[in-house]
Amino acid sequence: MNKVMLIGHLGKDPDTFTFDDGTKKTSFPLATTETYKTREGEWKDTTEWHNVVGYRYLAEKNIFKGDLIYVEGKIKTRKYQDKETKADRYLTEIVAEKITILSKKEDRGYSSNTSNQS
Repeated sequence: MNKVMLIGHLGKDPDTFTFDDGTKKTSFPLATTETYKTREGEWKDTTEWHNVVGYRYLAEKNIFKGDLIYVEGKIKTRKYQDKETKADRYLTEIVAEKITILSKKEDRGYSSNTSNQS
C-alpha cells in the first residue's frame, strides 16, 4: 500500500498550470515539523519539505503560503532529463488525493476564533 498523510504549512503560494485539455495541476512545497526531546532535555524541531502536486478540483483549492493543511495521497518518483547536462534526474512528489484546509494564515483576515474586545 502506498499511502501518505501529512499536516503542514504551505511554503509558498501554489503554482497552477492548465493543460491543453483543460485539466489543471497545482504544485507547492509543504513543510512538516516534528518536535522531539534530546537526551539533554532540550526540545528540538526538525522540518521536512515535501513537493505536493494535485490535479483537477484540487488545483482549485483556495490555499496560500502559510496555510495549515492536511494532505492525503501517495508517493510517486518520476524521472526526467536535465536540459543542460542531459543527465537523468529523479523527483519524489506527494500526489494529493485529498487536501483539507485546517487553518488559514492569520494576516489575510481569515483568522478563526478571534474577536476584538475593548
